[in-house]
Amino acid sequence: MLAGLLAPLLATTGWAQRPAPLTPGLLRVCADMDNLPFSNQKGEGYENKIAELIANEWHSRLEYTWWPIRRGYYRMLNGTYCDLVIESPVGVDQAGATKPYYRSGYMFLSRRGSGLETINSLADPRLKKLKIGVNLFVSSDGEHSPPEMALSRYGVVGNLVGYSVAYDDTTRPEAIINAVAKKEVDVAIVWGPQAGYFVKKSTVPLVLTPLTAEVDSATGYPMSYNIGMAVRRKDHEFRDSLQTLLDRKHSEILGILKDYGVPAFPVKEEKGNDDGPKTSAPSSDSTRASKK
Repeated sequence: MLAGLLAPLLATTGWAQRPAPLTPGLLRVCADMDNLPFSNQKGEGYENKIAELIANEWHSRLEYTWWPIRRGYYRMLNGTYCDLVIESPVGVDQAGATKPYYRSGYMFLSRRGSGLETINSLADPRLKKLKIGVNLFVSSDGEHSPPEMALSRYGVVGNLVGYSVAYDDTTRPEAIINAVAKKEVDVAIVWGPQAGYFVKKSTVPLVLTPLTAEVDSATGYPMSYNIGMAVRRKDHEFRDSLQTLLDRKHSEILGILKDYGVPAFPVKEEKGNDDGPKTSAPSSDSTRASKK
Protein backbone atom coordinates (compact mmCIF):
# COMPACT_ATOMS: atom_id res chain seq x y z
CA MET A 1 0.00 0.00 0.00
CA LEU A 2 2.81 2.42 0.95
CA ALA A 3 4.64 1.73 -2.31
CA GLY A 4 1.46 2.50 -4.20
CA LEU A 5 0.92 5.78 -2.34
CA LEU A 6 4.46 6.86 -3.15
CA ALA A 7 4.11 5.98 -6.82
CA PRO A 8 4.23 8.96 -9.21
CA LEU A 9 1.04 7.73 -10.86
CA LEU A 10 -2.39 6.76 -9.58
CA ALA A 11 -2.30 3.13 -8.49
CA THR A 12 -5.24 0.89 -7.70
CA THR A 13 -5.22 -2.82 -7.04
CA GLY A 14 -6.90 -5.03 -9.61
CA TRP A 15 -8.77 -7.11 -7.07
CA ALA A 16 -10.30 -4.00 -5.44
CA GLN A 17 -11.16 -2.08 -8.60
CA ARG A 18 -14.61 -2.21 -10.16
CA PRO A 19 -14.80 -3.24 -13.83
CA ALA A 20 -15.60 -0.38 -16.21
CA PRO A 21 -15.64 0.25 -19.97
CA LEU A 22 -13.26 2.56 -21.80
CA THR A 23 -13.43 6.09 -20.36
CA PRO A 24 -12.30 9.21 -22.27
CA GLY A 25 -9.32 10.88 -20.60
CA LEU A 26 -8.42 7.75 -18.60
CA LEU A 27 -5.92 5.05 -19.56
CA ARG A 28 -6.07 1.93 -17.38
CA VAL A 29 -3.06 -0.36 -17.72
CA CYS A 30 -2.63 -3.86 -16.31
CA ALA A 31 0.85 -4.19 -14.81
CA ASP A 32 2.71 -6.40 -12.36
CA MET A 33 3.36 -4.59 -9.10
CA ASP A 34 6.84 -6.12 -8.55
CA ASN A 35 8.51 -7.45 -11.67
CA LEU A 36 11.46 -5.36 -12.88
CA PRO A 37 12.54 -4.57 -15.51
CA PHE A 38 8.95 -4.70 -16.73
CA SER A 39 6.99 -2.81 -14.08
CA ASN A 40 6.56 -2.07 -10.40
CA GLN A 41 4.43 0.15 -8.18
CA LYS A 42 7.18 2.79 -8.03
CA GLY A 43 6.96 3.29 -11.79
CA GLU A 44 10.54 2.10 -12.33
CA GLY A 45 10.00 -0.42 -15.15
CA TYR A 46 10.14 0.17 -18.88
CA GLU A 47 6.47 -0.76 -19.21
CA ASN A 48 5.75 2.07 -16.76
CA LYS A 49 7.75 4.49 -18.93
CA ILE A 50 5.98 3.40 -22.12
CA ALA A 51 2.58 3.69 -20.40
CA GLU A 52 3.50 7.22 -19.27
CA LEU A 53 4.49 8.14 -22.82
CA ILE A 54 1.13 6.94 -24.18
CA ALA A 55 -0.88 8.68 -21.45
CA ASN A 56 1.01 11.94 -21.97
CA GLU A 57 0.45 11.83 -25.72
CA TRP A 58 -3.27 11.32 -25.19
CA HIS A 59 -3.46 13.85 -22.33
CA SER A 60 -5.00 11.10 -20.25
CA ARG A 61 -4.79 10.18 -16.60
CA LEU A 62 -2.83 6.95 -16.15
CA GLU A 63 -4.27 4.41 -13.75
CA TYR A 64 -2.79 0.99 -13.00
CA THR A 65 -4.55 -2.24 -12.24
CA TRP A 66 -1.86 -4.18 -10.38
CA TRP A 67 -1.97 -7.88 -11.09
CA PRO A 68 0.79 -10.55 -11.01
CA ILE A 69 1.62 -11.48 -14.59
CA ARG A 70 1.61 -15.19 -13.77
CA ARG A 71 -2.04 -15.08 -12.68
CA GLY A 72 -3.73 -14.32 -15.98
CA TYR A 73 -3.50 -10.80 -17.36
CA TYR A 74 -6.02 -11.40 -20.11
CA ARG A 75 -8.80 -12.28 -17.69
CA MET A 76 -8.34 -8.81 -16.16
CA LEU A 77 -8.27 -7.19 -19.59
CA ASN A 78 -11.36 -8.98 -20.87
CA GLY A 79 -13.11 -8.41 -17.56
CA THR A 80 -12.73 -4.64 -18.21
CA TYR A 81 -10.57 -4.08 -15.13
CA CYS A 82 -8.02 -2.49 -17.46
CA ASP A 83 -7.81 -1.34 -21.09
CA LEU A 84 -4.27 -2.13 -22.12
CA VAL A 85 -1.41 -4.58 -21.59
CA ILE A 86 1.89 -2.97 -22.61
CA GLU A 87 3.54 -6.23 -23.72
CA SER A 88 1.87 -9.20 -25.34
CA PRO A 89 2.90 -11.84 -27.84
CA VAL A 90 1.43 -10.89 -31.20
CA GLY A 91 -1.33 -13.30 -32.17
CA VAL A 92 -2.31 -14.30 -28.63
CA ASP A 93 -5.76 -15.91 -28.64
CA GLN A 94 -7.15 -14.18 -25.55
CA ALA A 95 -6.95 -10.57 -26.78
CA GLY A 96 -6.61 -8.21 -29.70
CA ALA A 97 -3.09 -6.98 -30.37
CA THR A 98 -1.30 -4.18 -32.13
CA LYS A 99 1.42 -4.82 -34.67
CA PRO A 100 4.72 -5.76 -32.99
CA TYR A 101 6.86 -2.85 -31.84
CA TYR A 102 9.88 -5.02 -31.01
CA ARG A 103 11.10 -8.59 -30.96
CA SER A 104 13.25 -10.34 -28.38
CA GLY A 105 14.30 -13.84 -27.44
CA TYR A 106 15.95 -16.15 -24.98
CA MET A 107 19.63 -15.64 -24.23
CA PHE A 108 22.48 -17.71 -22.84
CA LEU A 109 24.13 -16.02 -19.89
CA SER A 110 27.70 -16.83 -18.85
CA ARG A 111 30.62 -15.28 -16.98
CA ARG A 112 33.16 -13.47 -19.08
CA GLY A 113 36.30 -15.59 -19.33
CA SER A 114 34.49 -18.83 -18.46
CA GLY A 115 34.99 -20.29 -21.93
CA LEU A 116 31.22 -20.80 -22.20
CA GLU A 117 30.47 -17.56 -24.04
CA THR A 118 30.42 -19.44 -27.35
CA ILE A 119 27.43 -21.61 -26.41
CA ASN A 120 24.58 -20.43 -28.64
CA SER A 121 22.55 -23.59 -29.27
CA LEU A 122 20.41 -25.81 -27.07
CA ALA A 123 21.91 -28.75 -28.95
CA ASP A 124 25.45 -27.92 -27.76
CA PRO A 125 26.77 -31.16 -26.18
CA ARG A 126 28.54 -29.19 -23.45
CA LEU A 127 25.17 -28.44 -21.86
CA LYS A 128 24.85 -32.07 -20.71
CA LYS A 129 27.80 -31.57 -18.35
CA LEU A 130 27.00 -28.05 -17.07
CA LYS A 131 24.79 -26.78 -14.26
CA ILE A 132 22.15 -24.68 -16.06
CA GLY A 133 19.90 -22.07 -14.49
CA VAL A 134 16.34 -21.84 -15.85
CA ASN A 135 13.22 -20.02 -14.73
CA LEU A 136 10.50 -22.35 -13.50
CA PHE A 137 6.87 -21.81 -14.37
CA VAL A 138 4.05 -23.71 -16.00
CA SER A 139 1.77 -21.95 -18.49
CA SER A 140 -2.02 -22.26 -18.56
CA ASP A 141 -1.80 -25.16 -21.01
CA GLY A 142 0.60 -27.09 -18.77
CA GLU A 143 3.74 -26.39 -20.76
CA HIS A 144 7.05 -25.15 -19.38
CA SER A 145 9.24 -22.50 -21.02
CA PRO A 146 10.44 -23.27 -24.57
CA PRO A 147 14.10 -23.70 -23.48
CA GLU A 148 13.10 -26.17 -20.74
CA MET A 149 11.03 -28.24 -23.14
CA ALA A 150 13.69 -28.18 -25.85
CA LEU A 151 16.46 -29.14 -23.43
CA SER A 152 14.46 -32.16 -22.31
CA ARG A 153 14.32 -33.34 -25.93
CA TYR A 154 18.12 -33.13 -26.05
CA GLY A 155 18.41 -35.18 -22.84
CA VAL A 156 19.46 -32.21 -20.69
CA VAL A 157 17.30 -32.58 -17.59
CA GLY A 158 19.04 -33.64 -14.38
CA ASN A 159 21.48 -30.74 -14.37
CA LEU A 160 18.88 -27.93 -14.45
CA VAL A 161 18.57 -25.54 -11.50
CA GLY A 162 15.19 -23.81 -11.24
CA TYR A 163 14.50 -20.22 -10.23
CA SER A 164 10.93 -19.28 -9.41
CA VAL A 165 9.05 -16.50 -11.18
CA ALA A 166 6.70 -16.08 -8.20
CA TYR A 167 8.50 -13.05 -6.77
CA ASP A 168 8.29 -11.74 -3.21
CA ASP A 169 10.65 -10.11 -0.69
CA THR A 170 12.94 -13.15 -0.69
CA THR A 171 12.52 -14.47 -4.25
CA ARG A 172 13.75 -11.89 -6.72
CA PRO A 173 13.83 -11.74 -10.55
CA GLU A 174 17.58 -11.09 -10.55
CA ALA A 175 18.32 -14.32 -8.64
CA ILE A 176 19.04 -16.31 -11.81
CA ILE A 177 21.50 -13.64 -13.02
CA ASN A 178 23.20 -13.51 -9.62
CA ALA A 179 23.52 -17.30 -9.66
CA VAL A 180 25.73 -17.07 -12.75
CA ALA A 181 27.76 -14.21 -11.26
CA LYS A 182 28.33 -16.19 -8.02
CA LYS A 183 29.18 -19.41 -9.90
CA GLU A 184 26.20 -21.23 -8.41
CA VAL A 185 25.41 -22.30 -11.98
CA ASP A 186 27.67 -22.42 -15.04
CA VAL A 187 25.23 -20.82 -17.47
CA ALA A 188 21.62 -19.69 -17.48
CA ILE A 189 18.96 -19.35 -20.14
CA VAL A 190 16.95 -16.19 -19.57
CA TRP A 191 14.31 -14.18 -21.43
CA GLY A 192 16.14 -11.30 -23.13
CA PRO A 193 14.59 -8.21 -21.47
CA GLN A 194 15.13 -9.62 -17.97
CA ALA A 195 18.66 -10.75 -18.79
CA GLY A 196 19.72 -7.50 -20.45
CA TYR A 197 18.49 -5.32 -17.59
CA PHE A 198 20.18 -7.18 -14.75
CA VAL A 199 23.39 -7.91 -16.67
CA LYS A 200 23.71 -4.16 -17.19
CA LYS A 201 23.54 -3.72 -13.39
CA SER A 202 25.88 -6.59 -12.50
CA THR A 203 29.26 -5.80 -10.94
CA VAL A 204 30.58 -9.14 -12.29
CA PRO A 205 31.34 -9.12 -16.04
CA LEU A 206 28.69 -11.27 -17.73
CA VAL A 207 28.09 -12.12 -21.37
CA LEU A 208 24.75 -12.48 -23.14
CA THR A 209 24.67 -14.72 -26.22
CA PRO A 210 21.46 -14.96 -28.27
CA LEU A 211 20.31 -18.42 -29.32
CA THR A 212 21.24 -18.69 -32.99
CA ALA A 213 18.03 -20.54 -33.88
CA GLU A 214 14.88 -18.43 -33.56
CA VAL A 215 13.00 -21.71 -33.85
CA ASP A 216 14.73 -24.82 -32.53
CA SER A 217 15.07 -27.09 -35.57
CA ALA A 218 14.77 -30.37 -33.67
CA THR A 219 11.76 -29.49 -31.55
CA GLY A 220 9.99 -26.67 -33.41
CA TYR A 221 9.82 -24.55 -30.25
CA PRO A 222 10.16 -20.79 -30.91
CA MET A 223 12.94 -19.01 -29.02
CA SER A 224 12.13 -15.42 -30.02
CA TYR A 225 8.86 -13.53 -30.25
CA ASN A 226 7.25 -10.47 -31.80
CA ILE A 227 5.89 -8.29 -29.00
CA GLY A 228 2.98 -5.88 -29.36
CA MET A 229 0.36 -4.43 -27.02
CA ALA A 230 -2.91 -6.12 -26.11
CA VAL A 231 -6.42 -4.66 -25.94
CA ARG A 232 -9.85 -6.28 -25.85
CA ARG A 233 -10.76 -7.80 -29.21
CA LYS A 234 -13.86 -5.62 -29.55
CA ASP A 235 -11.96 -2.34 -29.00
CA HIS A 236 -11.03 -1.85 -32.66
CA GLU A 237 -11.05 1.96 -32.61
CA PHE A 238 -8.92 2.06 -29.47
CA ARG A 239 -6.46 -0.43 -30.99
CA ASP A 240 -6.20 1.58 -34.21
CA SER A 241 -5.57 4.82 -32.29
CA LEU A 242 -2.93 3.04 -30.25
CA GLN A 243 -1.29 1.70 -33.41
CA THR A 244 -1.09 5.20 -34.88
CA LEU A 245 0.64 6.41 -31.72
CA LEU A 246 3.04 3.45 -31.69
CA ASP A 247 4.02 4.10 -35.30
CA ARG A 248 4.67 7.76 -34.56
CA LYS A 249 6.57 7.18 -31.32
CA HIS A 250 8.36 3.98 -32.32
CA SER A 251 11.89 5.43 -32.08
CA GLU A 252 11.19 6.82 -28.60
CA ILE A 253 9.84 3.47 -27.42
CA LEU A 254 12.91 1.69 -28.77
CA GLY A 255 15.00 4.27 -26.91
CA ILE A 256 13.27 3.32 -23.65
CA LEU A 257 13.98 -0.36 -24.30
CA LYS A 258 17.63 0.45 -25.03
CA ASP A 259 17.95 2.41 -21.76
CA TYR A 260 16.84 -0.74 -19.91
CA GLY A 261 19.27 -3.01 -21.77
CA VAL A 262 16.49 -4.88 -23.59
CA PRO A 263 17.87 -6.90 -26.53
CA ALA A 264 15.53 -5.82 -29.34
CA PHE A 265 15.76 -7.78 -32.60
CA PRO A 266 14.25 -6.70 -35.93
CA VAL A 267 10.58 -7.63 -36.13
CA LYS A 268 9.93 -10.56 -38.46
CA GLU A 269 6.79 -11.30 -40.41
CA GLU A 270 5.43 -14.69 -39.42
CA LYS A 271 2.65 -16.89 -40.71
CA GLY A 272 -0.12 -17.71 -38.27
CA ASN A 273 -0.19 -16.76 -34.62
CA ASP A 274 2.93 -15.70 -32.79
CA ASP A 275 2.07 -17.63 -29.62
CA GLY A 276 4.76 -16.73 -27.29
CA PRO A 277 5.97 -15.34 -24.16
CA LYS A 278 6.36 -12.60 -19.91
CA THR A 279 8.39 -12.47 -16.81
CA SER A 280 11.57 -14.36 -17.20
CA ALA A 281 10.19 -16.03 -20.15
CA PRO A 282 7.06 -14.79 -21.78
CA SER A 283 3.59 -16.64 -21.88
CA SER A 284 0.00 -15.70 -22.34
CA ASP A 285 -0.47 -16.56 -18.69
CA SER A 286 2.93 -15.89 -17.17
CA THR A 287 7.95 -12.06 -19.74
CA ARG A 288 6.59 -11.15 -20.14
CA ALA A 289 8.37 -13.74 -21.74
CA SER A 290 5.47 -18.77 -22.67
CA LYS A 291 4.93 -21.67 -24.78
CA LYS A 292 6.24 -17.68 -22.98
